[in-house]
Amino acid sequence: MAHSPYTHVSMSIDPGRRPRIGVSFYTPVLRAGARVLESGRPFLSLESDEANVTVSTTGAGPVTAEDVEVARQFFTAAARYLADCERMHADQSADSDQITPSVAGETAA
Repeated sequence: MAHSPYTHVSMSIDPGRRPRIGVSFYTPVLRAGARVLESGRPFLSLESDEANVTVSTTGAGPVTAEDVEVARQFFTAAARYLADCERMHADQSADSDQITPSVAGETAA
């Protein structure tokens, strides 16, 4: 089954609660970047043609110990995602190498 790329954005608004926005990227047309603004504030950006998610320091202010911990969590999660993608891609490539297409009318010996 072929899977078409897409970006999913949702918003949930419930009485008495803060609005919640979800962004899910399911596309290879995804850009990731990290920069430091002239003000000295670092930020991380994930974007597709349909949506952009930016993460920066608490209150867009100076870097806190909590900001450093969040950055470590991003780094660890990204490293895990990379390892999982590499492993699964290698497994899928190995599986496709082992499949021999059958020819119509061919019988097993």
